[in-house]
Amino acid sequence: MGATGSKLEKALGDQFPEGERYFGLENFGNTCYCNSVLQALYFCVPFREQLLEYYGNSKNPGDVEENLLTCLAELFMQISTQKKKTGVIAPKRFVQRVKKENELFRGYMHQDAHEFLNFLLNDLVDILEKEIAKGPSESLSPPQKILNGLHGDQVNGVKKEPLVTWVHKNFQGILTNETRCLRCETVTARDETFLDLSLDIEQNSSITSCLKNFSSTETLNAEDKFFCDKCCSLQEAQKRMKIKKPPQVLVIHLKRFKYMEQLGRYKKLSYRVVFPLELKLTNTMEDADCEYSLFAVVVHVGSGPNHGHYVSLVKSHNHWLFFDDENVEMIEESAIQNAFGSAQEYASNTDHGYILFYESLANNSS
Repeated sequence: MGATGSKLEKALGDQFPEGERYFGLENFGNTCYCNSVLQALYFCVPFREQLLEYYGNSKNPGDVEENLLTCLAELFMQISTQKKKTGVIAPKRFVQRVKKENELFRGYMHQDAHEFLNFLLNDLVDILEKEIAKGPSESLSPPQKILNGLHGDQVNGVKKEPLVTWVHKNFQGILTNETRCLRCETVTARDETFLDLSLDIEQNSSITSCLKNFSSTETLNAEDKFFCDKCCSLQEAQKRMKIKKPPQVLVIHLKRFKYMEQLGRYKKLSYRVVFPLELKLTNTMEDADCEYSLFAVVVHVGSGPNHGHYVSLVKSHNHWLFFDDENVEMIEESAIQNAFGSAQEYASNTDHGYILFYESLANNSS
């Protein structure tokens, strides 16, 4: 523990960022899925700052009931206020709370990091929304309505617009599902929010091509015809998904675990999928290009879906770091390429990028 810390401090030398902390997280029996996601979220600086601000504002231990949000805030507070710059912390209370809240994560089985991230973000949102419902709270920065375009006020006339919590402000984007009737040309658009994008992958592809496929036009015909309200009948139609409002932090989940009918089980796809350090969302936007910078990658290590290990690669103050449970090391930026995947099916390298975290370069945009 001490050796790792001093080694990292030596590597960074006088370039060690002022006030920053690099701490490994203890593994409590297959909790690497949790540790790798926590490191990515900790180095999502706007999220960390807002979580610590929330913790500071609502800190009244007597009347705050413990939940996943308070446990996460306490853990981040514990890391950020350490006297030492490096070391190891045991996220015991947080892990216990996760297991208490969701039976899926109770055993010592290998878990899915994406399922955990999804559960965590949704749970944080639920907790904040309940607090808002109770009354005035610091969970909001100031009350805002989610931008749902022109269709926002058409929800039953009863349901109020949802409020934007600071979790939404970081991770939430809006997708538009457009369906065009090929008979009358009427376009039906339906908006839906997302906290991450799950993309199908292909061998020797890139994030850009996966995003293009995500937004490609699909024809609905034969038994998949669309019921057009204007024609009052089933019609052939074209459907496509577009990103209407990109999030501040774009989380991309690569679908590396695929159910194989002939095998009757899931298989890990080790496909080579190149992800750039700088990403432009072009084909998915109605507006101008939206630029993002990669700051974290959760990597799945192993050949199958039911076993293996998770680590994370994180960018902090222009340095790249490798977090493997208790172990923290400095790495070269070029090492990111090792997580692209394999061009051949059976390769010795089983490190594959699984969840990618990109931050918007236009953080001051609305």
